[in-house]
Order: sequence, then C-alpha cells, then structure tokens
Amino acid sequence: MNQTDKPIYTEFHPRWYRPRMSTYWWLKRPSYLAFIGREVSSVFVAWSIVYLLLLIGAVHRGADDYRSFLDWTGGIGVVLLNVVSFCFIVLHAVTWFNLAPQAMVLRYKGKRVPETWIAGANYGAWAFVSLIVALIVLLG
Repeated sequence: MNQTDKPIYTEFHPRWYRPRMSTYWWLKRPSYLAFIGREVSSVFVAWSIVYLLLLIGAVHRGADDYRSFLDWTGGIGVVLLNVVSFCFIVLHAVTWFNLAPQAMVLRYKGKRVPETWIAGANYGAWAFVSLIVALIVLLG
C-alpha cells in the first residue's frame, strides 16, 4: 500500500437535523399539559411526605416542639404550599386512577374486565377510605 492508496479523512461531519423546540412545547396540547402536571405533582407528593415526617418528629419531641411546629405551619407560606400540594396530589391520584386500567389487565371468565370497572373500583376505595378517615377525625 503506497501513499496514494490511503483513504482520505476530513474533519467534516454532516450536521444532524435537529428541529428547534420551544421551551414551552408542553403548552400546545392539553395532553402535554396533563403529562407535565403529573410529573410536577411528584415534587408536591414528596413535600407532603417531608411535611408528615416533620409533624411526626415534632410530636415525638414533645409539646413545646409540637406547638412551635403548629406556629410554623400556620404561616401563610406553608398554608399556601400545602393548599397547592393538595391540588397536585389530587391531580396525581386522579391521573393514576385513570391510567390503572391500562397498566393492569384483569380477566374474569376469559373476558377482560371493563376499564371503567377498574377505575371505578379505585375511586370507590378512595372515597371509602376518605370517609373512614373523615369519621375518625370528626368523631374521634
């Protein structure tokens, strides 16, 4: 192989086609907005867990710490954060219950159980547990 038989290499590389994507692409369709809302809701679910752990820790440390925790949670910032968190947690639960029939295929006597039955059972269980918790809180 002499000098003229070597392949010629260049530093040229063809540019890949990458269409420009707006930062706000998720605002173009309601389904995209719901997807992003569900993804963002996980942050608020995490906050509710942290909040619950802080509450348990304050109760564990005694009456003074519990009272200071209640004073802190009475602030407008924490109340607003918890209200927003509640809304996102409801969104998270509703979207999960609506997706459950697609993730879980149940068959009864060889036929697929209708999706509305699976979602309805989830909503029914949610309502039942909410009722029990409400009775315990209000009557207990």
